[in-house]
Amino acid sequence: MGGDRRDTGPVRLNIARVRLPLTAVVAAWVGRRLAAGVWWVLRRPGAVTVVGLVLVALWVTVAHGPLPVLAVVAVAGSTLLIWSHVHPGSFAPVVVWRARGLWRAGSVYRWAWQPAMVATGLAMRVDGTEYLPRIVSVSSTQSVDRVRVRMLPGQTQPDWATNGQRLAQTFGAVDCRTRSVPGKVHELVLWFLTADPLTRPVAPFEPADPPALKGLPVAKGEDGQIHRVRLLGAHLLVVGATGAGKGSVLWSLINALSAGIRDRLVQVWAIDPKGGMELAAGADMFARFVYGGTPDGGDDTAYEVQFAQVLEDAVTVMRRRQAALRGRARLHTPTTDEPLIVVIIDELASLTAYINDRDAKRRITAALSLLLSQGRAVGVSVVGAVQDPRKDIISMRDLFPTRILLRVTEPEHVALTLGQGARDRGATADLIDDATPGVAYIGQDGVPEAARVRFTHVTDDDITTLVQRYAPRAAALLPGAIAAVS
Repeated sequence: MGGDRRDTGPVRLNIARVRLPLTAVVAAWVGRRLAAGVWWVLRRPGAVTVVGLVLVALWVTVAHGPLPVLAVVAVAGSTLLIWSHVHPGSFAPVVVWRARGLWRAGSVYRWAWQPAMVATGLAMRVDGTEYLPRIVSVSSTQSVDRVRVRMLPGQTQPDWATNGQRLAQTFGAVDCRTRSVPGKVHELVLWFLTADPLTRPVAPFEPADPPALKGLPVAKGEDGQIHRVRLLGAHLLVVGATGAGKGSVLWSLINALSAGIRDRLVQVWAIDPKGGMELAAGADMFARFVYGGTPDGGDDTAYEVQFAQVLEDAVTVMRRRQAALRGRARLHTPTTDEPLIVVIIDELASLTAYINDRDAKRRITAALSLLLSQGRAVGVSVVGAVQDPRKDIISMRDLFPTRILLRVTEPEHVALTLGQGARDRGATADLIDDATPGVAYIGQDGVPEAARVRFTHVTDDDITTLVQRYAPRAAALLPGAIAAVS
């Protein structure tokens, strides 16, 4: 019953049969280790270079004595010392910051990475195995450490943004914000602010000659570097509470444009509905300047009509350039005959919401809508400043591709200006200290994170100097200079 069962005896291991599989396993393990070592070298060329130089120095010392090594060290040290004194601007990022990044990568971030990930809940444990996000690279500037991280499957940038303050506290930083990596959906960059360079006012930068209209130097970034803003082919919306520094933004732009104004490559058409209080000091630099208010307390209707006329004149220029450029170019190139026209409006709400003359308001709204939707490509840019970014105050705010958010009084203003989720990604403009006017977050269409900067502080004396240096050759737009559209 149950069939014939035979006792096969004890199981014997035939080494001859398992030798090849064991060899293959060992070879695979060795190959994997070698591949990992090669990948480690490729990712850390700086560290490998240092180790290689040390080994070469030891070999030379043993073979030929210490004098050759000391001579090379002396020459290299002298070269670095001379470089640091002659051109500190290039020495710091090439030498100092790279060395700082290597040092902080090992002494701060990689050393404390595992407990930091566990404490913040960014590590995962599956079947008893712990998985950690991986540090791809670490680089440093004067005030920011950039830690590039490869996230674990299932993680998103908001998961890290919500832990920003905890990560900053863990690694001894002032703040921590997240930045996306273009083309790398599984990676992000953690910006650890080790010191805040924006607590002190920023002196005006020397105007470039000619101005770089695609990247005007107007502010200092929190990484300590000059931050540039594009004006050619763009419109700028400036939002901020009273005393937040809207004047700093406007004058930083004018300062950066001053050489172009002198050479007639740029014309500023200034509209200051607040009676000229902010912009009047630089009136000689403006091709057109209209301000509101009447000295005798009379009717403001005449000024409102002038506001409408200036904007309609800009539309006329826009139409003429469209006809000239159609089929020939997609972006206007400024010349002395056809300069970049920058329409600066200080307190945009005075033209869109608080105006009394209904006909003038209709004309202003129509002209502004046309300029904002069609003026960028033909070299007519609008820079508008406003305190309240709500739709009922400025209905066309979405037509500004670049938005500058200074200190505001309501957290909701962040989303209204920079978009939903901007505050969660670190743009806490409602928490900006009122003792730091000019600190702002700059958002651009297509860029998910806002950049934190501080605009230069242009004093009355600086404005006087600008007028003296750059106004004499700025030609005013004479009546009849705008060709009518046939």
